[in-house]
Amino acid sequence: MVDIMFVCTGNICRSAMADCILKDKIQKNGYLDRVRVCSSGVSAYTGDIPTDEAISVMEDEYNLDLTTHRATNIEDSNVTHMDLILAMTVRHKFFLISMYPQLKDKIFTLREYVGASENDMNIDDPYGYGKNVYSDCAKQINDCIDELLVKLEKEGRI
Repeated sequence: MVDIMFVCTGNICRSAMADCILKDKIQKNGYLDRVRVCSSGVSAYTGDIPTDEAISVMEDEYNLDLTTHRATNIEDSNVTHMDLILAMTVRHKFFLISMYPQLKDKIFTLREYVGASENDMNIDDPYGYGKNVYSDCAKQINDCIDELLVKLEKEGRI
């Protein structure tokens, strides 16, 4: 079993969408018994709801329901039990390493883990922007998750 956590700032946009997308893909690919997914935010208010734009993009473009997601602050999470922690930005990555130095070998940016260039490690925050920015963000996340699944399969982790 591989335990994966996505991390962003508030856990109401990027990491919430990543969590939702990966859960859908592991169900569709028959990996439910091999992968567990969760998400959190380094500055999240535990219990907060996703943004309207994130909910709308997940529903309209991916046919996924994000309405039941509730944010979790990293300090309220089970981060220390994760096998893989995928942050949305380099800043999140280094913040996590400073908080949990014992986990440094498990912490990457999502883009870094799937092989993006060093100049392209971040997935920018769509918070405060319109639905088109959320749509672009979700597409980046979706593409990375497709690559993530391929990598995990090649490594024999799933």
